[in-house]
Amino acid sequence: MDNPRKRLCQRYAETEEETDQIYFNGYASIEVHEEMLMDTVRTMTYRDAILKNQDLFKDKIVADIGAGTGILSVFCVHAGAKKVYAVEASDMVIQTRLVINENGMDAKIAVIKGKVEEIVLPEKVDIIVSEWMGYCLLYESMLKSVIHARDSWLKPNGHLFPSTATLHIAPFVDEEYEERLGLWEDMASRYKVAMKSMIPFAKKCISANVELKELMMEDIIAAPIQVCRLNIHKVTPRDIEDIFQNFEFKCYGWNRVHGFTLWFDVEFPGNVVLSTSPFKDSTHWSQVVLYLDESFQAVQDTLISGSIRLQKGKQPRDLAIQLKYSVDKSTEKKQLYDTGYWTTGISSVTSPER
Repeated sequence: MDNPRKRLCQRYAETEEETDQIYFNGYASIEVHEEMLMDTVRTMTYRDAILKNQDLFKDKIVADIGAGTGILSVFCVHAGAKKVYAVEASDMVIQTRLVINENGMDAKIAVIKGKVEEIVLPEKVDIIVSEWMGYCLLYESMLKSVIHARDSWLKPNGHLFPSTATLHIAPFVDEEYEERLGLWEDMASRYKVAMKSMIPFAKKCISANVELKELMMEDIIAAPIQVCRLNIHKVTPRDIEDIFQNFEFKCYGWNRVHGFTLWFDVEFPGNVVLSTSPFKDSTHWSQVVLYLDESFQAVQDTLISGSIRLQKGKQPRDLAIQLKYSVDKSTEKKQLYDTGYWTTGISSVTSPER
């Protein structure tokens, strides 16, 4: 299944302005909004977080950053907000206004077209609501716009929805990986043409990609480790430009390790949590998977140690991921990925260094 949201940043652009234009044009199409609204875990968690905090929203001023169809703005009015500024940089604002009018809320919701960094609101706000999370949490770089809005618009002691974000990593096993390699062994019986020689090339191609994949809890073969935890009230742009974390895993039982997977959780006031974990109900974010050049066999308590680094990619809204790991203190190996190199295959990203 293709993921419309993943395509938002992938086209090449010469300047940051061109990248932004391509990005916002993506949000002006219907596919990405269909994907987000059909994700009931995502949308209902935002609704629950807002409605369960009616005491915070009653008679308050709210900014909805990246309003899209305007659904979060409508939820805010349902919760008692006096005024909502629905900020949207794409041409989706035409539809946003129609949705607001259809719900009879044009007196309470003001739709504003433009980039957060270029807008001056007529007043400070009590609450900022935004669904800014991209794949691997930081793909799309929308958090920087939320930070700007926070510093420019939010009243002292104001609230952010969500208020914290946490990124996790763990090793995983993928039975489909072996099936993909087995395809080349099957060519002899299927077509009477031997193709085992294709297997090393297939391994290289698979491990040169980042993919989006829905994993099951049984695919996770060690206790997850926290890569970062962001307090949205305090985080700065510099904090998210270079995120580095060492890790050490002890594996469960007898498993083939095919790579590492990343997922995130965000928390709202009132302890409402939206999770993209393989241990929870699935979302359109799925999980990000990083395949290794060579899978390896692990037994109970096999030690995997190393580090992960996330930095800005070659394009402003992309992510560059550097992975280093060793097994039972063996020689360290290194792999590089850049989310700007999405291919036309199923949710994959080709590493520029390969």
